[in-house]
Amino acid sequence: MKYLILFALFLSFALAQAQKGEYWVFFKDKKDVEFDPYTYFDSKAIERKLKANISLNHITDYPINENYKTAVLDLSESTTGETRWFNAIAVWAYPNQIEAISKLPFVKSTELIRSESHLAEKKINMKLSNDYKFMLKKQIEGMQGSKFKNAGFTGKGIRIAVFDGGFPKVDKHPAFEHLRENNRIIDTWDFVKEKPFVYDYSSHGTATLSCIAGITKGKQMGLANDAEFLLARTEKNTEPFSEEVNWMQAMEWADKKGADIISSSLGYTHHRYFINDMDGKTSLVTRAANMAAAKGMIVVNSMGNEGDIEWKYMGAPADADSILSIGGIDPFTDYHINFSSYGPTADKRLKPNVVGYGHAITASKTNITDSYGTSFSAPLIAGFVACAWQANPDKTNMQLMREIEKSGHLYPYYDYAHGYGMPQAGYFTKTNKKETPETLFNFEEKENVVSIVLNDNQQSYFSIGANKVYYHIRQSDGFILEYALVEPYQKEVVSISKDKLQGGNILAVFFNGYYAEFTR
Repeated sequence: MKYLILFALFLSFALAQAQKGEYWVFFKDKKDVEFDPYTYFDSKAIERKLKANISLNHITDYPINENYKTAVLDLSESTTGETRWFNAIAVWAYPNQIEAISKLPFVKSTELIRSESHLAEKKINMKLSNDYKFMLKKQIEGMQGSKFKNAGFTGKGIRIAVFDGGFPKVDKHPAFEHLRENNRIIDTWDFVKEKPFVYDYSSHGTATLSCIAGITKGKQMGLANDAEFLLARTEKNTEPFSEEVNWMQAMEWADKKGADIISSSLGYTHHRYFINDMDGKTSLVTRAANMAAAKGMIVVNSMGNEGDIEWKYMGAPADADSILSIGGIDPFTDYHINFSSYGPTADKRLKPNVVGYGHAITASKTNITDSYGTSFSAPLIAGFVACAWQANPDKTNMQLMREIEKSGHLYPYYDYAHGYGMPQAGYFTKTNKKETPETLFNFEEKENVVSIVLNDNQQSYFSIGANKVYYHIRQSDGFILEYALVEPYQKEVVSISKDKLQGGNILAVFFNGYYAEFTR
């Protein structure tokens, strides 16, 4: 019996070793290749790069050496895609084949692709909630969207690439009639089937596109109704799991086709990575998101929906330092929605950058419904970004990202659930009042504690995030040690031990538009 068990273990090990897998094969160089940016890039891509002083002739855009590809394919089973940016091809191969490939003189390294991506969709209700009208208005006015519309900022001239699992009925749905009539859908590509048709498969993309540009019965569902669109199917099915290869290729396609903004609800978490890997440099998709930023685009990506499970934190590429990672808040409370993933990154950077509503009115295949997930907060913010960029065409992508953070309703307060809050259009249209806010609270020192005490004349009034006191304790380098929201049932809201404020630590508090800090 012992020998049978040992044989079974050996057999299972041998089978595992012989199992075919998908790998990235990275090359050392791009010798003997030619590249003409004026035939490769769309004119809008060239315009974006020139405006941002980005080279049109960068080695990352050069094609992969065909001889290198042929040699690798001769030793593997098949190929599933490639990336110019990282000079690599993706192949299916057995371990012995990969061993042979890795010995080729022009191969830099190989990496097993074990990735499972998921769209940041919590669930979708197939029936509208009773609060349909309230929610539809809230998802626009929470961002002060009417201020953009009244100022004429509707995303015109901005090109947005949307990555998703499919876009069924977008070619027929009344919510997108204005896009079709005005030829706003510039190009489409299915990276799963390798064909242009994307108007099938998962309806998730139909929902996310509606959060950027949809219109129902004359009412905005998203802010960028006049933007141009590139639609990319990158996910394989409605279960929504697929590999990173499609997403990587879609990023380069979007760059080539002239995208200004990428709206993505993709996330890689515990299926492949450890929390320590969420450091902005480990995941290939994270590095690709940063590469897109280096090429002048703004990537708007969901934080993910792991906030109410053991993982809790964002998934790649939301850990990228040069993108906008979007958390979710509840439209009925304006506070963190329970499933929205938390920051910070493993290297202690702030995430999310800002938040949007994680419960939204969206288009389905046949109708209008309400949907849950940071899948929907991200495209709502992508539409906001398009309008803000139209309003500030001379800003670079990184400059605009910083301004969007400053427009957050909590700014300069931040925490790892809300970031800087929800962006506000009035910041960009210059229509928000710049009155010095009334002092609503003070800090009172006692022997061992510092208390946050409301003033006698403070009055609650409606605003985004009103009626709760936000506070955090942070180190001098900005890393938050502790943060919370507190219901102010009495004048003395909360008391903080002075021990927590040693070593230059800072207590920061935000309440109803008023912000103050305390240091010892």
